[in-house]
Amino acid sequence: MGKIESDEFSKLLAVGEVAARSGIAVSALHFYEAKGLIESHRSRGNQRRYAREVLRRVAVIKVAQRVGIPLAEIQAALDTLPQSRTPTGADWRALSARWKDDLDNRIRRLQGLRDKLDGCIGCGCLSMQSCPLRNPWDELAKEGPGPRLLDP
Repeated sequence: MGKIESDEFSKLLAVGEVAARSGIAVSALHFYEAKGLIESHRSRGNQRRYAREVLRRVAVIKVAQRVGIPLAEIQAALDTLPQSRTPTGADWRALSARWKDDLDNRIRRLQGLRDKLDGCIGCGCLSMQSCPLRNPWDELAKEGPGPRLLDP
């Protein structure tokens, strides 16, 4: 957060404008800023203002969160981009390529869960009369608590 002169300040967006244009709550913008995902500037009157580039950064954050990317991974990816410019299409391709393998793994795990959900989740509870994954004598309990077959 830096101090800027009044003529430059008028070109920036107020927090409410960013919230309205991005569909993100003001409190979420403050949270993103506290986590270092976005940056604001302060006037002499301590008003928080954002460069227009923040709208694209917020859009990237929203899309990444929507597909299940943890905030820490989003931050690590955004840290590779300069704060001073709008992320480009090339930037997005680099970020999305970075997340692709993880997303593919999540998709495979979710498909496995979906396909076995009506049968056995591999919990080892032996509560079902016929478990399609067969866990005689609760062998999976030796591997630890919780579902063992679907969550590597």
